[in-house]
Amino acid sequence: MKWTRIRIKTITSAEDIIISELYDLGLEGAQIEDKIPLSALEKEQMFVDIAPLEEEDDGIAYLSFFVEEDTETDIDELLSQVKEALEDMRNWCDIGEGSITVDETEDLDWINNWKKYFHQFYIDDLLVIPSWEEVKEEDKGKMILHIDPGTAFGTGMHETTQLCIRQLKKYVTPKTRLLDIGTGSGILAILSLMYGAESAVGTDLDPCAEEAVKENMESNQIPQDKFSMMIGNIITEKEVQDKVGYECYDIVTANILADVLVPLTPVIVHQLKKGGIYITSGIIDDKEETVKKAVTDAGLKILEVTYQGEWVSITACKPQ
Repeated sequence: MKWTRIRIKTITSAEDIIISELYDLGLEGAQIEDKIPLSALEKEQMFVDIAPLEEEDDGIAYLSFFVEEDTETDIDELLSQVKEALEDMRNWCDIGEGSITVDETEDLDWINNWKKYFHQFYIDDLLVIPSWEEVKEEDKGKMILHIDPGTAFGTGMHETTQLCIRQLKKYVTPKTRLLDIGTGSGILAILSLMYGAESAVGTDLDPCAEEAVKENMESNQIPQDKFSMMIGNIITEKEVQDKVGYECYDIVTANILADVLVPLTPVIVHQLKKGGIYITSGIIDDKEETVKKAVTDAGLKILEVTYQGEWVSITACKPQ
């Protein structure tokens, strides 16, 4: 599939204004290129796995909008409207240069552009490797996780995921039945099976997770009957809770934001077996006490708190 890319050179302070104005013309999903460092809040919200090295902010930004070439959109007319909108904006705000370039691109040029930032890496003695790289001869005897996260899900590179992985390695047994909330690309569930778990179930809000999980299961030769996947909100949807099942999991993992862990914890305690382990991560350091309180208020006992960078993992158990 081919796309027309409309790329605008502007300044960082005008990014949101331009995106908002051009939204009215039907241009959505802007790709933003700038050198503004990510804030702590953005890192918390995005769980950034793959990012180029940050450079000093120079105030310049590029906004790219993509239009499918096989649509009925008249590109010349659209460009005329974009130019007119930018000129109007100059009357009441600074948009910098405001120049426009137009070119043709394909999916791989921009959807898969992140691949140049993702290379094989280690999490302790685990090798994580994408499909486009070869396993080195000296690594062929190691445990290897083959992962292609797609454009929406994690790779295991983020500290929050690594914290969970280390706890899984510690607590998984051959009898473990695991539930992974917010499974995304399925990394935690797949690894639990590689570590010897009996079975795994994953839930996620995003329907795209199903395809990501399927592909990563195939890449790691995980049998279909070992890992089942369902889409829905386990916090608010009784149907999802019923389908997942009650008091039948030895381990529940949740690598999600702290603000989600707080309402999730009193719900998920009913999915855990007595004596079951609850592994949480995705907790920025200043939310540690908030999540600890949610865990203890739900009647769980905190076993361990681990740290990596500015991130926290809390492991607890359900009393016998």
